[in-house]
Amino acid sequence: MRLSPLAAALSLALAATSSAGLSQKPDDQINPRSVAMVQAGEAARRAGNLDAANDALETALAIDARNRGAYVALARVAQAQGLPGKAIRFYREALSIEPNDPAALGGQGEAMVQKGAVERAKANLAKVRTLCKTECAPATQLAAAIAKGPPPAVQTAQAATKVPPKGQETSTVKPQ
Repeated sequence: MRLSPLAAALSLALAATSSAGLSQKPDDQINPRSVAMVQAGEAARRAGNLDAANDALETALAIDARNRGAYVALARVAQAQGLPGKAIRFYREALSIEPNDPAALGGQGEAMVQKGAVERAKANLAKVRTLCKTECAPATQLAAAIAKGPPPAVQTAQAATKVPPKGQETSTVKPQ
């Protein structure tokens, strides 16, 4: 009777750890149907059918939410649609699965440049370069995007929203 609470706690702990181990899959065991849907989505994106690509990639994630490639591909679709904020979010999801993915870091940096966050993109470029050791495609593409800079519409919007330093405010209202 005195050992009953201890035995119950121990059995509960063993049951919880054994069931958690059975339900988790390693990253390299992605459902093959999910991988096939990512391939179909990538083919649709390359063909220019962004809606079909989006549908296939969302299906891939519904089949297996641990498919990092589906998040990266969805981010590419969002970038092609001109939605850099959405792309950054999808890249962040991919990086939550594998924080050292050069393709996701590079793509996220490109989306940041597209949105106008060039300094943050430079930080991503530094991470990609440390991961690759030698020159790699994600680093080259991100460096080119940074050199090109944000789109003209973003540059115009950033220039219009700059606030003058304190003490140099301009006022159109005359004091009375």
